[in-house]
Amino acid sequence: MAALTTTASQLMTHPHTNLILDKGQIFQKIKRMAFEMYEHNFEEQELVLSSIHDNGYTLAQMLAKELESISLLKVKLLRITLKENEPVQQLLELDLEENSIAGKNLVLVDDVLNTGKTLAYTLNAFLQHNPKKVEIATLVNRHHTLYPVTATYTGYSLATTLREHVTVVLEENEVAAYLH
Repeated sequence: MAALTTTASQLMTHPHTNLILDKGQIFQKIKRMAFEMYEHNFEEQELVLSSIHDNGYTLAQMLAKELESISLLKVKLLRITLKENEPVQQLLELDLEENSIAGKNLVLVDDVLNTGKTLAYTLNAFLQHNPKKVEIATLVNRHHTLYPVTATYTGYSLATTLREHVTVVLEENEVAAYLH
């Protein structure tokens, strides 16, 4: 997940920032991803979407809303809390009841897939709860994975350099993705 160190308005006016997805495009990507999730999970009664707080969780909420509008799937949201920069040093906090994902399909949601470290770390915590299937959804896939993590659902695939950064803004007054 990309950390927001600047505001959306600062990003838009920065000379080395390029808009890669506008609000309409992001909502279109979310709709398509939701249809793909439904196609892969149409035989299920319930689908669990889990994500890292804040931006990833906002994306999971948007996907859940879209899934519920296009299907009969019951969508459950789970929030993960951890420090992205130091995931191993801090205990992972999962907002779930005991056995609430056992035997269920789980989709880990992140706004930007970069190295895959954060998702790989969270995957370990979920496997202890015995989900039926685990998939990964990301709005922007940068293709710099250093860990064995591959997105099942990708909104936008973007080849970037290691020095470039992608910031996704999912706020009430601004929805966009920027490359800087």
